[in-house]
Amino acid sequence: MTARIAIVTTVELPEPDGDEQLLLPHLQEAELAAWDDPEVDWSRFDVAIIRSTWNYTERLDEFLAWAARTAEVTTLMNPLPTLLWNTDKRYLADLADRDLPVVPTTFVAPGDEWDGDLSGMVVVKPSVGAGSAGARLFRHQPSAAREHMAALHGQGKVAMVQPYLEQVDTVGETAMVYLGGRFSHAARKAAILSKEQTNSTGLYADEEISEYTPSEQERALADRVVATLPPLAYARVDLLPTEDGPVILELELAEPSLFLHTSGGAPERAAEAFRALLP
Repeated sequence: MTARIAIVTTVELPEPDGDEQLLLPHLQEAELAAWDDPEVDWSRFDVAIIRSTWNYTERLDEFLAWAARTAEVTTLMNPLPTLLWNTDKRYLADLADRDLPVVPTTFVAPGDEWDGDLSGMVVVKPSVGAGSAGARLFRHQPSAAREHMAALHGQGKVAMVQPYLEQVDTVGETAMVYLGGRFSHAARKAAILSKEQTNSTGLYADEEISEYTPSEQERALADRVVATLPPLAYARVDLLPTEDGPVILELELAEPSLFLHTSGGAPERAAEAFRALLP
């Protein structure tokens, strides 16, 4: 069968990621293609679905230029306007403006004068990043937090500051996965920043992921978020627990892991959603 769907990855990934290994047997119309491989003819695909392009964070301008070119010759999913908005976590301010509960976040660009409080437990990370790259937890270490912010600014990056919500250490983080606009499954992610990190791929931090049944509050919030979005191939809403209910940590629309291994039938549901994108 001639491939009609490109599952977009990167040449830097040494082997297909776990989602792709589970997905491809159920999606015979698809093949892997690397966004940073200049030999790929994207016009031969009916749809290009961005998946494991995890090196884009250090090459964002190049990646978005590729996405713009590709969108001219095939259907790109998720689409270019979504990528332009979602590859920088300043989108969290937009979600807050929609009266959605998000982790309180301050964005500090290089050159900005900001003398906010960094004396508690805070996370400082770049606004463009994936897999916890560049994210650090500081426990009552304001000087070290400012040094990390300065280091991010020295790299030309916008820094973001968030309080560390300690319930994640005992409860974990919830990932709500939607395929073709429909809720598919949820996964529980163990805390990363408060533990020693490992990185087996060189592109993202290793995570402890398990099957999870979301609460009614988590499902309701994630449904609210997805209802504000255009038609997409996939979405992942990452939630953190608080005493007042779940809040949004991230909304992943560019290249999220879908944790297909955590739910029976998830690879088949992903294949069905992706196949439905064909003309």
